[in-house]
Amino acid sequence: MAKAPKVQKTNAMRELERKGVPYILHTYEDDGVEARGLGEAIAEQLGEDPGQGFKTLVTVSPAGNHVVCCVPVAEELDFKAAARAVGEKSLEMLPTKQLTAVTGYVRGGCSPIGMKRAFPTVFDETCVLFDTVFISGGRRGIQLEVPVESLLSCVGAVVADICRA
Repeated sequence: MAKAPKVQKTNAMRELERKGVPYILHTYEDDGVEARGLGEAIAEQLGEDPGQGFKTLVTVSPAGNHVVCCVPVAEELDFKAAARAVGEKSLEMLPTKQLTAVTGYVRGGCSPIGMKRAFPTVFDETCVLFDTVFISGGRRGIQLEVPVESLLSCVGAVVADICRA
């Protein structure tokens, strides 16, 4: 029986362990492509329900406040709804070139857990339809399956309808 490859722990894994939140590690082949539909391709590769996989989008308000938004991988963020959910006037995507400096993560490997700083976080309301959800493990090629209630508590997330209709 072949041994599973050893995976170096990420900040997301360390933070979950520190807070006593269980998770299941899933790995996938990362082809390095950063195209639209990446989350859907990962879900397909791992045999997951795309509604159960959540992508992490980092946004910024006009005042410079960062907000982490997590939506199902096949959905798009409704910026106005997300802003309302966290009491901001408006939100826009953080420029990709600023992502690593702000979060410590790269595009395609950004996790809502273990960022350089804790930011207000909002998950789309569909997350409560599942016992567990899949999020980035903090590096491309790694996903974590985490119990929803534990995840929401861990990051102090708000749950709201933040997907485009």
